[in-house]
Amino acid sequence: MARAAVLGRLTWRVGTVTALRDETQTARTIVVDVPGWPGHGPGQHVDVRLTAPDGYSAQRSYSIASAPAGTAAELTVQRLADGEVSPYLSETLAAGDPLELRGPIGGWFVWDPGSTAPVLLVAGGSGVVPLMAMIRTRAVQAKRPPFRLVYSVRSPETALYAAELAARRRDGGEGLEVSYVYTRTAPAGSLRPAGRIGADALARPGWLPPQHPSVFVCGPTGFVERAADLLVDAGHEPALIKTERFGPTGGQP
Repeated sequence: MARAAVLGRLTWRVGTVTALRDETQTARTIVVDVPGWPGHGPGQHVDVRLTAPDGYSAQRSYSIASAPAGTAAELTVQRLADGEVSPYLSETLAAGDPLELRGPIGGWFVWDPGSTAPVLLVAGGSGVVPLMAMIRTRAVQAKRPPFRLVYSVRSPETALYAAELAARRRDGGEGLEVSYVYTRTAPAGSLRPAGRIGADALARPGWLPPQHPSVFVCGPTGFVERAADLLVDAGHEPALIKTERFGPTGGQP
């Protein structure tokens, strides 16, 4: 039975794009209905495969942004100027088009909705996508452990889900705190100048080590390494810090 379930996740399925929405000037969310979708955990990802008429194919991995809900899954794709797959997904793909997916994949970087431990989420750029799945999953739970998100972005205009995060904090978002770190351009009136994430940014809105929070860090490789080092140096238990990274070493949001 367990082996059959694993093999099912490795099967390519053809879903249908049911909706598209722009998150920023360079990022788009794709809502896909996938017949036979086995469900996913908050933090998992899928492989997406595109196949050209001549048979050439390319595939990339994308985190799932949505809470588990029937046969639907949402992917938020950040367009890369020199990308092979992301420009098509973020600019050309239309509602009603087929989209080939394989997954869900991953079991390590997944939040357990049954856990009551406080949670610290640390995101760099589009690394917020799987963390948003955790926030959305928390929102539909009867018991909601406190969540704190520290989100590092280049400027306010590049932040994904900004309006939704603000609305969740206003409307029944008790126990959800969100703070931003701007690395290139800070908004007018910001108390913190633009710059890389530092120990203060993690300590002020985050949980203290004695509270034993579950920690999820996601973003470019350089960002994740820096954030994880800062958390360990502050006294957080390494065993409670889960990381997921993408891109070349040294990248910053």
